[in-house]
Amino acid sequence: MGLLLACSGFAMAETATQQPTAQPVRTASNPNAIRIVTRPEIMGLWGMEIPNNKKCVEYYNFRSSNDVVIKSGEEWSYGIYEYQPSDDPKEQLSALVMQIKFDNNKVDCSGQKQDQTGDISQYFVQWKNDHTINFCSTAKGEQCFATLRRMLP
Repeated sequence: MGLLLACSGFAMAETATQQPTAQPVRTASNPNAIRIVTRPEIMGLWGMEIPNNKKCVEYYNFRSSNDVVIKSGEEWSYGIYEYQPSDDPKEQLSALVMQIKFDNNKVDCSGQKQDQTGDISQYFVQWKNDHTINFCSTAKGEQCFATLRRMLP
């Protein structure tokens, strides 16, 4: 351990006296460049079967730019979403907020016709596994009312 500390002190002292050197800039044309992009785990296409209408699936497409497109029967909506993952899902679920910017006001899978433009909804997301989530009313995972299954990553 003493040798490691002595060596690291020497390396630090040496780097402090060196002048900074120019580093080559990595560009998109550089084949060795690696770009790491993180994305919300909820991103992708999800489907929810409607209990009263097994023939109709409501789709939620969470896209990379925090846009969401919802398709349900003849209705489709477009909006924005914010997903906040939980630091400890056993204590508190992740939060999802959606605001609908446009709704075509057609009949959805449940047979209802309601213009949801301007509506803001908050859900708590309970992850069952990588391909199944529940929307719940509370951060503790109580009163879960919808199950969504991942259709596409």
